Amino acid sequence: MGLSQTLLFYVLLCVHLGVSQHYLRLRPSPSDHLPVPDLKEDPDPEYDPREQDLAERTLRKKLGSLFDPNFMSISSPMLVNLSASDNQVKLQGPMPNEIKKLDLTETPYGKRVKVGKKARRKFLQWLWTYTHCPVVYTWKDLGVRFWPRYIKEGNCFSERSCSFPEGMSCKPVKSINKIFLRWYCQGFLRQKYCTWIQVQYPIISECKCSC
Repeated sequence: MGLSQTLLFYVLLCVHLGVSQHYLRLRPSPSDHLPVPDLKEDPDPEYDPREQDLAERTLRKKLGSLFDPNFMSISSPMLVNLSASDNQVKLQGPMPNEIKKLDLTETPYGKRVKVGKKARRKFLQWLWTYTHCPVVYTWKDLGVRFWPRYIKEGNCFSERSCSFPEGMSCKPVKSINKIFLRWYCQGFLRQKYCTWIQVQYPIISECKCSC
């Protein structure tokens, strides 16, 4: 098993010589909490890749077909978020069965009311839109120790409750993994050895209204 495989999803602790504070050297760690929290980096520029280590042609070859321009960027992209309103209007896929099968004719008191097809269709569409949980994407700068350094990270819409009546919220239920290169150093000061290794980065891909 290669170095890149054995180090995936593990966080290594590196102690800087002469400094008592510890720094996390890799990212991300296994976690149920997404999006991935920010990494606490050693501020010492000695642990940064040099200019010759950032040759785009070499790094592209190292990453190969794993480079996904839809979720990663080499240069700073336009930091524009996909608005939640756009996500809610463009509902993806068929209407969920739990909404489609709602019986609108029966009241809590046992009485039945008559609901026209047009009114039913409009109400179910409104309910679907209201309870829909879009993934809102934001471009994030991971820093010079990742390549590509920019990632399109997903977050669940959280500006309001997604249930009617209120009380529930949008939470992540699925994620996808993207492979990035991470500048990894072993050892200390002049004795250290640094190289690029592959790490997996989980990105929220689906959110759902839940308690």
